[in-house]
Amino acid sequence: MNIVIIGCGVVGAAIAYQLSQIKGLNITVFDKNQPAQGSTAAALGVLMGVISHKIKGRAWQIREESVKRYATLIPELEGITGRKIPCNRQGIVMLLSEDPEHPLESGVEVIAEWEQLREVRKNQGWQLAVWDREKLQKFCPQINNPQVIGAVYSPQDLQLNPTALTLALVDAAQRNGVTFKFGVTVRNHQGISSQLVQTSPTVTSQLKSIDTTEGTIQADWFIVSAGLGSTLLTTQLNQKVNIRPVLGQALYLSLGRLLGNPDFQPVITGNDMNLVPMGRGDYWIGATVEFPQATDEVYAKKELLESLRQQAIAFSPDLADAKVLRTWSGLRPRPEGRPAPVIEKLPSFSNVIVATGHYRNGVLLAPSTASTVQNMIFPTSS
Repeated sequence: MNIVIIGCGVVGAAIAYQLSQIKGLNITVFDKNQPAQGSTAAALGVLMGVISHKIKGRAWQIREESVKRYATLIPELEGITGRKIPCNRQGIVMLLSEDPEHPLESGVEVIAEWEQLREVRKNQGWQLAVWDREKLQKFCPQINNPQVIGAVYSPQDLQLNPTALTLALVDAAQRNGVTFKFGVTVRNHQGISSQLVQTSPTVTSQLKSIDTTEGTIQADWFIVSAGLGSTLLTTQLNQKVNIRPVLGQALYLSLGRLLGNPDFQPVITGNDMNLVPMGRGDYWIGATVEFPQATDEVYAKKELLESLRQQAIAFSPDLADAKVLRTWSGLRPRPEGRPAPVIEKLPSFSNVIVATGHYRNGVLLAPSTASTVQNMIFPTSS
């Protein structure tokens, strides 16, 4: 069986590695760029699974499946490839703040809400701790803001390096026989041929081949995991999946010393800002959320980056002394008018799967996405 995967960010690479473990498949991955160059490179790798507010249904199931899989996937890939995947296993601390407009009401409500989630997670077999201000100060003395009333600590959530993860997935998949074609572009719709296949009670179309800059490629299955490029590819098949860009910016700061307790350096998040320890007193701060104009053009706003820095300083005043070593910005793929991500067969096609539009959770959901795709091709597989 021949399988073509279009797109080699973390999701495409995870799918390739997952399928490479099934004997008898001939898998080829195409990407116009080198691996992990798109939204994967614009990710901080903060995996908010257990600490998310999703508690049931598919939204929670895919998070839980991924968190469980990462516990085995990282050592598995490191063992196969000899590559190191930098990973912070000290968890995520989410700061809880008072609403300055309702200081007497909101604190109790916020804490009660998280205590409820803690009980839900406990019943699901996961750990969450709800800290008051005193306990937060004990564990994270660098946090000094009167509006912070406490925190939620998720010890089982991770932060990892998305690029290192993606390259390890590619390496492991190659060792299992997957062919990767980088610098190859899928051409316009004139090179896409399909054939109508009668399947009762409806008529679906089966994609037979795609035209690339390396020639025409035939396959039994086509998997579109091209992030923002998925819109054009699905449009060429007259089944447009509208994926729009959302810009994120981040800062890399060097303080020269570790914040707080040197033996406890978790990711700290609050008010949609992540403070990610990188060792040696360096920290990533990110990321902004900047939506496009109607034309899909989105421009980085320097003032939002400075606002992000000031917000981090408000939580941890010591960061005022940190030097900005570099900044970056990148685009995340967000589905228009529907929840993220999109993992489904393309309507009217029996052999085209779309696995895209993960927005801010591509790294988190890559393992469960790969498993879902496998089950769509091989429904009886576990």
